[in-house]
Amino acid sequence: MKGFLEDANYSIGLLDEGATLADVIDNCIYEHTHSGKRPFYVGDLGKLVKKNIQWQNVMAPIKPFYPVRCNSTPGVLEILGILGVGFACSSKSEMALVQNLGISPENIIYTNPCKQASQIKYAAKAGINIMTCDNDIELKKIARNHPNAKLLLHIVTEDITADEEMNMKFGTTLKNCRHLMECAKELGVQIVGVKFHVSGSCKEVQMYIHAISDARCVFDMAEEFGFKMNMLDIGGGFTGSELQLKEVNQAIRPLLDVYFPKESGVNVIAEPGCYYVSSAFTLAVNIIAKKSAEYDKLLPYGVEQTRNDDEPVFTYYINDGVYGSFASKLSEKLNTIPEVHKKYKEDEPLFTSSLWGPSCDELDQIVENCLLPELSVGDWLIFANMGSGTLGEQSTFNDYQRPLIYYMMSFSDWDEMQDAGIASDTLMKNFFFVPSCIQLSPEDRFSTAA
Repeated sequence: MKGFLEDANYSIGLLDEGATLADVIDNCIYEHTHSGKRPFYVGDLGKLVKKNIQWQNVMAPIKPFYPVRCNSTPGVLEILGILGVGFACSSKSEMALVQNLGISPENIIYTNPCKQASQIKYAAKAGINIMTCDNDIELKKIARNHPNAKLLLHIVTEDITADEEMNMKFGTTLKNCRHLMECAKELGVQIVGVKFHVSGSCKEVQMYIHAISDARCVFDMAEEFGFKMNMLDIGGGFTGSELQLKEVNQAIRPLLDVYFPKESGVNVIAEPGCYYVSSAFTLAVNIIAKKSAEYDKLLPYGVEQTRNDDEPVFTYYINDGVYGSFASKLSEKLNTIPEVHKKYKEDEPLFTSSLWGPSCDELDQIVENCLLPELSVGDWLIFANMGSGTLGEQSTFNDYQRPLIYYMMSFSDWDEMQDAGIASDTLMKNFFFVPSCIQLSPEDRFSTAA
């Protein structure tokens, strides 16, 4: 049935109106304290429903295609599948996951800029025809392995910021688009549209305006070659903020109405990833080791001391790190700060602290510097906004255990799904009732995708 993984081993806790996310985290920590202190996520799938309603209210008729690499957990994919969201896949495994949802090939696009020939053949066999391309070598590879491919030319945007200087950039220039069209004509490959991507770290919505103008130039160029263009992909970069979404919409809507009006037959799509999932997942980790040192002994030689030398500095090691849920920390700044789970007094002193993963690797630093009360081994830390880029394939370095995942949804969010006509008896089988303020036993706990 469309929208469901038949062999998915998980369930969703349906919370009554008296229960909160904090209650769920408390219950899970209580359970883990007695059964083994493993890291875990709590995923509020109701937030996906809310985000989709927000998208439809602000961005419609632009259709969202969710990048599976952001978070490929079964609960997320199933909910988005029944919400009617399309999927942007970057690998064979992602395409297979989405196919198992019963999603039609027309609602899947293959977006990896550097595709393996074997995976292009897989897409061809599966009937997944829409894919991106930004150079002639990739174009020739696609022509050899997928004669029915329909290409979106991925054009570059000038949005490199200080934070992005070290990131790999993909996309072709306007000048090179003509060359790619000439090659496509010779090879008999269809070009049906344009894709661009503006990074979420880019604060200038003008980048969207420039990119849409460039896309219109490519569409005009395609007419000269006889290509029938019918798709514009405005990419991702949507942070999850309603304000940012409205700002982008206000910037692009007038231009889309002029350059790609409804009567043009051009379908405009986007790839919101962290927009949907970032705020939906909270990570709980446990402190497994602790060290302390005097502040002055940590200062480099010649650096002047600016604080009390008797005040200790603490280093905490937690049971998750950059070889697991914090993998994105290797390439970008952590966008969340830790919260202490246990209660402490308002006037309790705070100490300079750093957080490290369990690998004892010098790269495995989670937080370089933060202020925390003095904690003990066995205490828990909570990281919010951990739903994006944290739940894919993870390393087994140092016997690392993958965090468990506990899914939840409130009755009000479930009612919204029913009112929208997107709930079903099949989905309901994944739910069970969780009263407020209870302690979950191992038998009663949320079933997880381990």
